[in-house]
Amino acid sequence: MNSLQLVLLLLAAAVLVVTLFRRLGLPPILGYLLVGVLIGPHALNFIKDVSGAEHLAEFGVVFLMFSIGLEFSLPKLYAMKRVVFGLGLMQVLLTIVLAVGLSVGTGLGWQAGVALGGVFAMSSTAVLSKLLAERLELESPHGRDVIGVLLFQDLAVVPLLILIPAFSRPPGEMALEIAWAMGKAAVVLSLVLFLGQKLMRRWFYIVARGKSAELFMLNVLLITLGLAHITEMAGLSLALGAFVAGMLISETEYRYQVEEDIKPFRDVLMGLFFVTVGMLLDVGAVLDYLPWVLLALAILLLGKFGLIAALSRSFGATPGNAMRVGLWLCAGGEFGFVLLTEISASSLVPEAVLQVVLTALVLSLLLAPLIVLYSDKLVLRFAASEWLMRSMELTKIAAQTMSTEKHAIICGFGRSGQYLARFLSRENISYVALDLDPERVREAAAAGETVVYGDAARRETLVAAGVSRASVVIVSFANTIAAEKVLHHVQELRPDLPVVVRTIDESDMDTLSRAGAAEVVPESLEASIMLASHALVLLGVPMNRVLKMIRDIRGQRYRLLRGFFHGLSDRDSDLSETQQFRLHSVALGAGAYAVGRSLEELNLAYFGVEISAVRRRDIRALEPLPETRFREGDVVVLLGSVASLEAAELRLLKG
Repeated sequence: MNSLQLVLLLLAAAVLVVTLFRRLGLPPILGYLLVGVLIGPHALNFIKDVSGAEHLAEFGVVFLMFSIGLEFSLPKLYAMKRVVFGLGLMQVLLTIVLAVGLSVGTGLGWQAGVALGGVFAMSSTAVLSKLLAERLELESPHGRDVIGVLLFQDLAVVPLLILIPAFSRPPGEMALEIAWAMGKAAVVLSLVLFLGQKLMRRWFYIVARGKSAELFMLNVLLITLGLAHITEMAGLSLALGAFVAGMLISETEYRYQVEEDIKPFRDVLMGLFFVTVGMLLDVGAVLDYLPWVLLALAILLLGKFGLIAALSRSFGATPGNAMRVGLWLCAGGEFGFVLLTEISASSLVPEAVLQVVLTALVLSLLLAPLIVLYSDKLVLRFAASEWLMRSMELTKIAAQTMSTEKHAIICGFGRSGQYLARFLSRENISYVALDLDPERVREAAAAGETVVYGDAARRETLVAAGVSRASVVIVSFANTIAAEKVLHHVQELRPDLPVVVRTIDESDMDTLSRAGAAEVVPESLEASIMLASHALVLLGVPMNRVLKMIRDIRGQRYRLLRGFFHGLSDRDSDLSETQQFRLHSVALGAGAYAVGRSLEELNLAYFGVEISAVRRRDIRALEPLPETRFREGDVVVLLGSVASLEAAELRLLKG
């Protein structure tokens, strides 16, 4: 198979399998591993010699380590030093110590123990950081601990990549090899810290002045691969050079642009790397050693969970949060596979042990999202103090809201939530904000804001926040999954309570509307409206025409802004043509003609009237279906002109 055929085969298999895994909600890493298993020498044997694929896959590790280097920020590490160099350091060291003890006891030797301990110490940065972001738990106490430990694990890969190749040397040469490698690495890092960043900033400035995206991308590739090659020539690994390149750029103003430019290369080549890891897996051997695989999996998950939970508790975490940190971090990670390839190349462990460890890692990665999904239930089941902590949290929320009535519940007190709170305060509307960032809650509460720590996606939190007495719920964070949970609980507790939801764009509008949102506000639409309005004014379009255009667009887009309920103080002569339409509520009492009839039968569209909402005791539907039948007690909210509203009301009540 020539190079082109090899690449085409890998691409075709990866596209098909990863697409399937994404649809199933499984990590793409597992899809790449499965591709490697299927096409490798131990299964369908499409690729008999994996050396060509492994050579390409090396670049995947290079770009992954480059990305880790970009995340290496000295101020960030200093801010999290207690977690990173306390909890993270102890977790990696103790995992290696335990692995060395087990390895020596089974006759594998301490070198294999250090290498395998490094493999087992790793957790998946890609999977866990994504799950934390999706669950809005990045700033929670356990979320910060998880991120801190993951950061140290990523950094620990660098010395492990230096040590593992040296372990294959004879005992007499090993110490010299390790000392020499560490000395060279120290020199390289010292040069980077003292000289490299200034030179890199100046060089990138020169390149950026060319204002060419192509030139900028070529420069990033040159720096990454060039430094990787230099460290390889010095007898160190390619990955270390890439890590150093990332460190050089991390403190410059070009970091984020570089990160975006490098991402496609990293993701594609990392996928190829995991394919080559999958090629190492021998399914036949795994079945032969299945009891050992299950034992290794149990040792990995249970041992790592117990160790991390105990360490987290000793560092001051509550029992519940300590259990959460242990559950989140107990599975293996992608850097475990990186280290396994080094172990395989150095022949540190027998092939049977390599197969058992590799399979246990794959299974743990498959179980990681499920463990995270049920982590809260497990904590509540086994942490006796968690119920008390949860009760105290809810009691505090209830105490804040006990005296409030007809208030707004703001879910999320980030930038959008805080701006919203200011608008409400100006109109003397009371509110209660729920947020999961303890530092933000502490500072805002000290400043007099009505904000409490609580997860708005939990039913009991909404109850404590006074959802039964509230006038509106506003989801100020742009997270569809969490917003759907909020909507589900509100529909169960108060189906008549309107919920306004923020979203990034219009792709999730239908989903959120079906879930019960009274209105969905897409950021992209609002940004476009404001950009257009400012541009039109600057182009000389009269302000009144611009304001009229904005009203028209918002009136067409947001149903709740189309018309309003008129009072005695409203005069039609003061309103523009688009605002002549008004809202009018019609209550269907006993004997009303519409009771028992469907919208289709009533044909209110004939009168030029639109159904804005139907309010019922047990449901609230903004867009009733044609087959929806009215019941006694329903309140029908109509939108139309004065004459059409009168005719429609007569139709509803008299027929």
